[in-house]
Amino acid sequence: MDAIFSNQGSKICSLFNIQYPIIQAGMIWASGWKLASAVSNAGGLGIIGAGSMYPAVLREHIQQCKQATAKPFGVNLPLLYPDIDSLIQIIIEEKVPIVFTSAGNPKNYTTILKQEGIKVVHVVSSSKFAKKAEEAGCDAVVAEGFEAGGHNGREETTTMVLIPAVRSAIQIPLIAAGGIATGKQMLAAMVLGADGVQVGSRFVCTPEASSHENFKSAIIEANEGDTQLSMKKLVPVRLLKNAFFKQVEAAEIRGADEVELKKLLGRARAKKGMFEGDMEEGELEIGQVAALIHSIKPAAEVVNEIVEEYNATIKTFTIASR
Repeated sequence: MDAIFSNQGSKICSLFNIQYPIIQAGMIWASGWKLASAVSNAGGLGIIGAGSMYPAVLREHIQQCKQATAKPFGVNLPLLYPDIDSLIQIIIEEKVPIVFTSAGNPKNYTTILKQEGIKVVHVVSSSKFAKKAEEAGCDAVVAEGFEAGGHNGREETTTMVLIPAVRSAIQIPLIAAGGIATGKQMLAAMVLGADGVQVGSRFVCTPEASSHENFKSAIIEANEGDTQLSMKKLVPVRLLKNAFFKQVEAAEIRGADEVELKKLLGRARAKKGMFEGDMEEGELEIGQVAALIHSIKPAAEVVNEIVEEYNATIKTFTIASR
């Protein structure tokens, strides 16, 4: 399947040696080797999410991914992870070609990774941090809008505003994220200045994602307004509304501080929801675009549908402009 990508898309394809400038987000409890290899085999860039993995588990997923695909794949690495040095050592030893960093200062590890020949991309939520990532030597940035699932920026800047703002602030390649699940949304992001897109929530609803079937079903049933950004005093995170969300909301309304929110969150709350399937007491991280997701499809089919819709839309505009 040929894609009608501009020079923008070609930048990302050349940088990562992939067919389509479509990046699968490294989501906790969803993005293991099965999903990453499936997306890479389909022509995008699959990402293993290290945020929910102990070092030995990450090594196993990297090795499994190598066996499942001969194409490039990457690892998403939250820089605030307690075993960060061990994870980086494993990534270097296993010769992972691409690392997406998040939740921390890219200056701390970008040089170390690039010295090993690893391409480094940092996830940001503002032009200010995009500039810092460029100054740190990152090869590209992911600008993630307020619509995105999981951990989010406090600024609440939407993707529609964030992408052109970041584009005007940096020279390195820009990947758009937040509220992107279709070819039309991908085209819109690239018209705004992105060189490629990162897709998260749509890939959760695939057979290859390791997230629980209950969670996938809840996403399919979600409508507009069923997610909300919460815990801004702690670490902002977009959640699907459930009993746990309501507890957090009530605590925030009465002015709960960081200590109380930490106690309420507790340990392994995200695992309980997204991996173990507790739809009431678990933490359910997902983006606003869940309202547009209505089925579970193989990752390769998701990639193909995005590319086909992107192509069809471009052709429509090309014909209309003649």
